[in-house]
Amino acid sequence: MKIPRDVSAQQLIKMLSKLGYSQTRQVGSHIRLTIIKERNSFHITIPNHNPIKIGTLNGILKDVSLQLNISKEELIKSLS
Repeated sequence: MKIPRDVSAQQLIKMLSKLGYSQTRQVGSHIRLTIIKERNSFHITIPNHNPIKIGTLNGILKDVSLQLNISKEELIKSLS
């Protein structure tokens, strides 16, 4: 499945918050999201851009899919 090309940081943050991530801090134009899973905390940094570059979005989705043990395709479907 192809990654959408017009995803903004706010759309991505909204989608990730539904999966359990919460915003923990912001430094400049980078927003850090954190999820606590099985007493471990995982962090994702998202640039506050509109749209997020495709390579950056791909890396974020890959990291999230590994942290949550779900496929990248499921994450892409939830973005649409």
